[in-house]
Amino acid sequence: MKREYHKWYSPNLEREMELLVFGHAGAKVLFFPPRMGRFYDYENWRVIEAIKDKINNGELQVFCVDSVDLESFYNSFTHPGYRIYRHIQYEKYVLDEVLPLANLINKNKHTISAGCSLGAYHAVNVAMRHPHLFCKVVGMSGRYDLTESKGYFKDLLSGFHNDFVYFNMPNQYLKNIDDATLIKQLDKMDIILTIGKEDTFLESNYTLSNILNEKGISHQLIEWDEEAHKARYWRKMVKIYL
Repeated sequence: MKREYHKWYSPNLEREMELLVFGHAGAKVLFFPPRMGRFYDYENWRVIEAIKDKINNGELQVFCVDSVDLESFYNSFTHPGYRIYRHIQYEKYVLDEVLPLANLINKNKHTISAGCSLGAYHAVNVAMRHPHLFCKVVGMSGRYDLTESKGYFKDLLSGFHNDFVYFNMPNQYLKNIDDATLIKQLDKMDIILTIGKEDTFLESNYTLSNILNEKGISHQLIEWDEEAHKARYWRKMVKIYL
């Protein structure tokens, strides 16, 4: 399996960022790591190995991006206004730096956004906000409104709310969209949500699914047995859904 390591100074984040690329051809996959995760987690957890046949066959080329969750949503020592601002900078890094690199390396017109846990949030949010850039999005074990407290998962914005928060929480902004062009773009995208039936975020997935149904946006919501919020389940999910 072809493997490349990339590192550069990000002008959007004003720090060095790293990523791994697996494969040589096929649809490009922007793969976001789980909560507070790193770009090498999916390799270490053998999630990449689980789809090695698709990678080696030239069906998929996977770009494992890094996260700045500890500087944004999980930076509880800063004002929540800065947390969402740092997230917006991260999205700009993905769109203005990672995606152009992927397009330079691979001319395939198909780009997939995918992630597990908080990575599912990142994957779904960026795809829903910019559906013209993606043909497919896969959210595994995701949470789609980070301002809601559930179980031991707290509101990551500490009660703070403004337009930037609103427009980065899929379960908030999607229910109010009425732009026919945007809805058509979303409907053209292959949207897959998968979640364990005992997962704390099950309700969040059903909320998103209901919103999409109300807008007439086609998608799949698949329940797995048990909590299914671990790497051993994600290794099975990627084989089926990516």
